[in-house]
Amino acid sequence: MTNSLPTIADVFDARRVISKYLNRTSLYKYSGLSEILNCQAHVKHENHQPIGAFKVRGGINLISRLSPEEKQMGVIAASTGNHGQSIAYASKLFGVRAIVVVPLGNNPDKVRNIQRLGAEIIFHGKDFDEAREYVEMLSKKEEYRYIHSANEPHLIAGVGTIGLEIIEDLPGVDVIIVPVGGGSGASGISIAAKSLSPRVEIIGVQSEAAPAAYLSWREGKPVSSDTMRTFAEGLATRVGFEMTVKIMKQNLSDFILVTDDEIRSAMRLMLEMTHNLVEGAGAAPLAAAIKIKDRLKGKNVVMILSGANVTMEMIKAVLV
Repeated sequence: MTNSLPTIADVFDARRVISKYLNRTSLYKYSGLSEILNCQAHVKHENHQPIGAFKVRGGINLISRLSPEEKQMGVIAASTGNHGQSIAYASKLFGVRAIVVVPLGNNPDKVRNIQRLGAEIIFHGKDFDEAREYVEMLSKKEEYRYIHSANEPHLIAGVGTIGLEIIEDLPGVDVIIVPVGGGSGASGISIAAKSLSPRVEIIGVQSEAAPAAYLSWREGKPVSSDTMRTFAEGLATRVGFEMTVKIMKQNLSDFILVTDDEIRSAMRLMLEMTHNLVEGAGAAPLAAAIKIKDRLKGKNVVMILSGANVTMEMIKAVLV
């Protein structure tokens, strides 16, 4: 695969690789959420992945396909946590040196997990995008293989396997709601789901306190936003990315903005109704579903619980 947009064939090929290392995740219908939303509410449990987040699918697919020269060079990535854990996990699996650059003051639990998986940590910048810009410079200088969190076809194809599993487990799905930061999840899932079930609606969701991906989707091209204040690390980007914006523009039926308070409320509700921990990005689909519940009435709805990597301090703050 080149840097062309991934296809459904690439997603099936990714599953061939990923299935050797990861189990299929559960898709459960919850009666409590169904009653609240007045629909058939299902949750796709990517929080049950070994790193507690969906991105590991893409990491394994990409790292497994590196050339011997790239493996020798080592890889580098910028991350607020889940992308970094994915690259660290996959790099350890395939014996590749990994460096992850995280912003100053990053989620300490995610930093520790990246280190436990064997990757080297560098702290740089006040947010993800400053860390990313530093990685782009460092990768050229030191000749590491840079792994972008969004503009990587193999990452997108890897996480697209979520979409395959949803359509296979719930062929009658009407709506899939996906959190969006860089957009790899929404892109991959939409490629798979729309290819196998063209009638399905894919709805993206982002915090209005970090709306870059939404603004990019609306404009049909990458744009930046001065607003980036969300507590939800997985949604916290200041710019849209070319590859994922193009795919989302083609495939998303709608894109919803929610407030950080709505996300916190959804975190509490998800914990109460499913007894699963959920980070901010993972709760965003439920926040969006509540916001548009009139449109979801009677439909088969799947919400992607993208991750559960939340600190004890944040759990306490949310539950107050």
